[in-house]
Parts: sequence; structure tokens; C-alpha cells
Amino acid sequence: MIPIKPIAASQPVQKKSPDLSNIPGDVASQYLAPGSLNLTQLPPLSLYIHFPWCVRKCPYCDFNSHEVKGSFDELAYLDAMRADLEAALPLIWGRKIYTIFIGGGTPSLMSAAGLDRLLSDVRTLLPLDGNAEITMEANPGTFEAEKFRSYRQSGINRLSIGIQSFNSKHLAALGRIHDGDEARRAIEIAQANFDNFNLDLMFALPGQTMNEVREDVETAISFAPPHLSLYHLTLEPNTYFAKFPPAIPDDDLSAEMQDLIHGRMAAAGYGNYEVSAYAQAGRASKHNLNYWNFGDYLGIGAGAHSKISFPHRVVRQARYKQPKAYMDAMAAGNCVQESHEISVDEMGFEFMLNALRLQQGFKVNLFQERTGMLLNSIEKELLIAENKGLLYRDHEIICPTPLGKQFLNDLQQIFLGSE
Repeated sequence: MIPIKPIAASQPVQKKSPDLSNIPGDVASQYLAPGSLNLTQLPPLSLYIHFPWCVRKCPYCDFNSHEVKGSFDELAYLDAMRADLEAALPLIWGRKIYTIFIGGGTPSLMSAAGLDRLLSDVRTLLPLDGNAEITMEANPGTFEAEKFRSYRQSGINRLSIGIQSFNSKHLAALGRIHDGDEARRAIEIAQANFDNFNLDLMFALPGQTMNEVREDVETAISFAPPHLSLYHLTLEPNTYFAKFPPAIPDDDLSAEMQDLIHGRMAAAGYGNYEVSAYAQAGRASKHNLNYWNFGDYLGIGAGAHSKISFPHRVVRQARYKQPKAYMDAMAAGNCVQESHEISVDEMGFEFMLNALRLQQGFKVNLFQERTGMLLNSIEKELLIAENKGLLYRDHEIICPTPLGKQFLNDLQQIFLGSE
């Protein structure tokens, strides 16, 4: 168990854009000024909350996570996040929050009282939709039945559990702090307290066989999770695995694994609604769907990113990544390290980078609604994608073809031409 100081209960390369992080005066007024876009309505708004600490940094992880050295100051971090949220309020006045996602790091290292205080602060400062989906990431190595009952009582209504595998050998190779038995026990605790949860699994692991992939998928399905996320292990830059790459399945074997997964998930009644996401009918992640539909999100906490729309512009922000730097910056009055307006030239690519991940595509009018631009601004790229057999469109929908799904990176890359 990581010691914490007690608390009383209660994504692509872009062109360089102007730095807006230190605009003097009323920042919200600056963003509301006339600009190059014309959004007739603002998209749904989500809240992302980042908890940066973990027990051990996994060798494949390129997220903003920091291994705990001794203890962390939970109270100081919660104070900083409340101040962060208060400072951001002028950018989102009057807008309701439809989903919340608490990610990390390992948010389940938070004390029950700390999580309760965090959600209390959010409810005090923001209007939440009555059916808001509130998700928390959890590591099986941190599951305690009583603490998770408290999380549920505080308002968490969905868990996302980082299982990765049920095979203890592969878990050890991935640097996970849990084994197969703990993975199963974590799901049982989740089932006892939550009727909505996701399981994260990885495939194409070092030395993994087809039978081992099949066993992981069958074990996951046996728990009947409403949602499953199945990710191909990738060797990301600036990770231990990138520096010391393990032997992983080749492309042909990885493709066979993916075909096996897709077929078995379909047979079990799970729809593949996004590249790596499978869900029972009506159980897709509302928070993730908002990302893929180019919705808005306010990110608070160390390293959190935001995308916020205004009538005439769309702004991206990033907070300081290191927890101490973030808290120090917030104490000085501004934890936003980077802020820039998405240019007209960037907008088409930004939208398509997200929306093309949706396996059933998106409605044609969504492009103009979310970007404030006419669809003909990317007509050249749409024609190129169609001619290559990567994209289908009619008067109602645009979606990747089966070939486009297979070569999604190539399809997305075409829209860099809109710059």
C-alpha cells in the first residue's frame, strides 16, 4: 500500500500556432471574440481528471504517470485540482457536463475520502447531467472491497479495469503489479458494486501464442463485462520497451490474433464500435464516444489536455505534466503550460483523425457542426480516400471501408493534405 497524507472525509504533429496561455485580461472574452470559424452550436462537454501517480511504471507505458517514491500529498493535489477547475470555469460557463473520466496513473490509489472530496468539488462547481457517466480507472493490484464500495457511494458509476491479461507470466513481463488470480478477484469486486464496467486487455504480447490470446478473451467474456477494450501492444517512444524491445509476434501473427478476437467478440454479442472497443448493445462508453465525435472536454490535473469550442474558434490546452510543477504553477495562478487555437488548416485533419476511428462512421452534417467549416473544405482528400477504396460516403454518412479499417493510419494520413 502506498502511504498518502490523510484527508478528512467530505493525442498529432501540428503546425505551430500562437501561444495563448498568457493572454492578459479576460481570457474568456478573448476566446469569444470574432474569428475564422462559425459554430452554430457547441458540442457536448466532458470532464477529464488526471491522477498522475502509480505504484510502478510499466515498461510499455507512455502516459503521464509517475512512480510513487514513498508517499504523495493527496490533499495538496486535490486542492490544486479544485483551484484548476475554478480557474477554468469562465471558459465553460453555462455548459453541462455529460461524462467524467478519472484516469492516470492509478486513480484507485486515491483514498475513499479523497475521491469523495474530489467528486464533491466537481458537483459544487459544475452542473452535471442527471445521467452523467462517471468512470474511474482501476488497477487490479489496488482493489480493496470496502474502498470500492465507498467509490460507488461517492458517485463513480463505471469502472475501467486494467486487466491486460489473465496469464501471470505475461503480466510479469508487462511489469504489472497483479497476477491472474488478482485480476479475477478484482472483476468479482467490480461486479459486486458496479453494473457498468470495462476490462482492458492487451494482445501481441512478448512470446504470446494464439491459444493464450484465446484463453484471455474467453476468460474475459466469461465475466460478461458490458464493455471490453482490446489493444495491440505497441512499443511507444520514450518507454523502457522502446529502449529494450522484447520479441513480440510478427505482423502476420498479430493480424491472426486480431481476427480471432474480432470473430469471438462478435459471436459473444459484442459490437466493435471503435477500433479497439467492443460493447454489449447500449453499453458503449459515452466518454470515449464524445472524443471520437470531436466533442469537447475540459482536462484538469497534471498533464491533462483540453479541447474547448467557442462560437468562432476551437482551443486546445495542456497542463504542466510533472505533479510538483503542476501544483506549483497552480499555486502561482496558472497551471496551463500550452494553449493554442486550432487553425482552419488543421481542423479537417483533427476531426477526421478522431471520427474515422468509429467503425460505423459519422453523419455527414457532424463535420460542419463540430468544426464550423463546410465539408467541401476537405473534398479533395475525401475523393483521394474514396478512389483508394479506403472510404465510403453517401448523403447521410461517411465511414471507413473494410480496407480503410485495415489501413486506418493511411486513411487518416490523407487528411493531413487538408493542411
